[in-house]
Amino acid sequence: MLDYEILRIIWWLLLGVLLAGFAIMDGFDIGVAALVRVLGRDDAERRALLETVEPVWEGNQVWLILGGGAVFAAWPLLYAASFSGFYFAILLVLLAFILRPVGFGFRNKILDPRWRSTWDWALIVSGVVPSLIFGVAIGNLFLGVPFRFDDTLRMTYEGGLIGLLRPLPLVFGVVSLAMLLMHGAAWAALKSEAPIAPRAASTVRWTAFAFVAAYVIAGTWLLLGVPAYLASDIAPGAPSDPLLKEVVIGGNWLRDGELSGGAWVFAAIAIAAALGAAFLAPKRRHLAAFLLTSTAVFATIFSAGFALFPFLMPSSLDPRSSLTVWDASSSRLTLELMLLATLIFLPIVLAYTTWVYRVLRGRVSLEHVKRSHGMY
Repeated sequence: MLDYEILRIIWWLLLGVLLAGFAIMDGFDIGVAALVRVLGRDDAERRALLETVEPVWEGNQVWLILGGGAVFAAWPLLYAASFSGFYFAILLVLLAFILRPVGFGFRNKILDPRWRSTWDWALIVSGVVPSLIFGVAIGNLFLGVPFRFDDTLRMTYEGGLIGLLRPLPLVFGVVSLAMLLMHGAAWAALKSEAPIAPRAASTVRWTAFAFVAAYVIAGTWLLLGVPAYLASDIAPGAPSDPLLKEVVIGGNWLRDGELSGGAWVFAAIAIAAALGAAFLAPKRRHLAAFLLTSTAVFATIFSAGFALFPFLMPSSLDPRSSLTVWDASSSRLTLELMLLATLIFLPIVLAYTTWVYRVLRGRVSLEHVKRSHGMY
């Protein structure tokens, strides 16, 4: 049997893996939707571009379900606090996600250009809005979220959607948007043919540079102007109760955090991978570029997680109420049972996903799209 402390670390890492899996697998869907009118210059090209993701986007949503389920079952206090604190932000994300299948389903029902243009813009919204909000949510974690627990662990949240839109979180939103646009463009370059693929490869380059610039700005801001939360009197193996610790605000996230060294390593990997993708994509090394953008997405998420460790959701109203890896988890038995289920079912999900992408390998031909949809 594993120690409670080790189980908590394992589930913290698994949470990061599931979030990164969602960002990688569904991120290119989001990026392609956001770029549909940038990469597609006419109706046939947009149709071909959308067909690169239509067969797989629903399956990619499994990672969102897995991540949400992991938070619900493994980190119930985090689930409750985040869904209360980010309620309207999550609602916007869900509404944007609803637009995507509706856009895919309705866009080609009517030939009228205005009809198709309307659904193109709906798809763009379904890509841009979640990308921004994901980054804004992460940025707010570094500043603290306005919630607190009373002595009976009843939570109070004092804030709203507008309060989340502070300068630093907005920079994080730009990081997230540029990152997923880069990832989506890399997928479009990999799965399409000329003239879309060269256009997408060029887009990988400028979005990669935009991502690196915004990422460096966000990191510099954290390094120079954002005080960190520092916890003490924590018992890593004790039952979950966030009010049993002491938390002070001071120091720096990227210098004084328990795993801040790992954050620097992942940040360097993210920047190197993005620049590598910017270099390889125009040289028609599309698979390598896509693997590098996937690496950049993974490393970016883990750089944030390592910088925040051990905090999952700091509180700006009452620092002692901040949720950490050591005091926000489910019971030891729950974590053990969930770990057993994960060891059984996650390989099945990975195997099935690998098989699907193998079956659907190859590029979407613009000529095939024109013939099959009667566009000649």
